[in-house]
Amino acid sequence: MRTYFLRTERAVFGHWQPEDAPLAALLWGDERVTRYICASGRFTPEEIAARLELELAGRREHGVQYWPVFTAAGELIGCCGLRPRCEGEYELGFHLRPEFWRQGYAVELARAVIGYAFGTLGAQALFAGHNPRNEGSRRVLARLGFVCTGEEFYPPTGLMHPAYRLEGDPERQKDGNWIYNL
Repeated sequence: MRTYFLRTERAVFGHWQPEDAPLAALLWGDERVTRYICASGRFTPEEIAARLELELAGRREHGVQYWPVFTAAGELIGCCGLRPRCEGEYELGFHLRPEFWRQGYAVELARAVIGYAFGTLGAQALFAGHNPRNEGSRRVLARLGFVCTGEEFYPPTGLMHPAYRLEGDPERQKDGNWIYNL
């Protein structure tokens, strides 16, 4: 049985499990999801399996992953979470199924993960990037308060991706809880 550790108004966050191959295929087997995250625009079955293993390893080794996110009814929305980048800094990322695009889920889920990163994990800063052709992700990061710091080469796409940073601010915490209202 899946347990949940983080909630928003419309969603719950769980952890990827080895038996989640069908969910991984549902998400990363959809070319509309992967078109901006790899050079070919689509993941092979082997790449989907490798991606699931990457997320499982992230939890085992660092306690974080791009967590699977579900509706209250148990439907997979996508994933949103963290990857360690360097001391005190994590990378924020999200991949949503097309059925959940343009409904505010990316911002809602990312805000919960930002609060978790700064409030629970004590992160000092967050990094994020996106494919230069992904205008939707650019808008989400701007809405979340990320500041563009330049570009970084992203090997999976072979492109320079805009790079963003969000600094932790103790003034935005109250009683140990991260206050995030943009």
